[in-house]
Amino acid sequence: MGVPKKRKSKMKTALRRSHHALEGVNLVACSNCKTPILPHRMCPGCGFYGGKQAQAAEA
Repeated sequence: MGVPKKRKSKMKTALRRSHHALEGVNLVACSNCKTPILPHRMCPGCGFYGGKQAQAAEA
């Protein structure tokens, strides 16, 4: 089984982890009520999806 011969430097570790940062959430406006929602999801406020009423609105 392979074992590292030398310790990785802090710089090499940081360079490897440079792509691990979290990205922001992509939000779009609901076509009916303009509430920010996740794309390809039903709006929890008005119940619309794809310009049609998908479900009765929650009270």
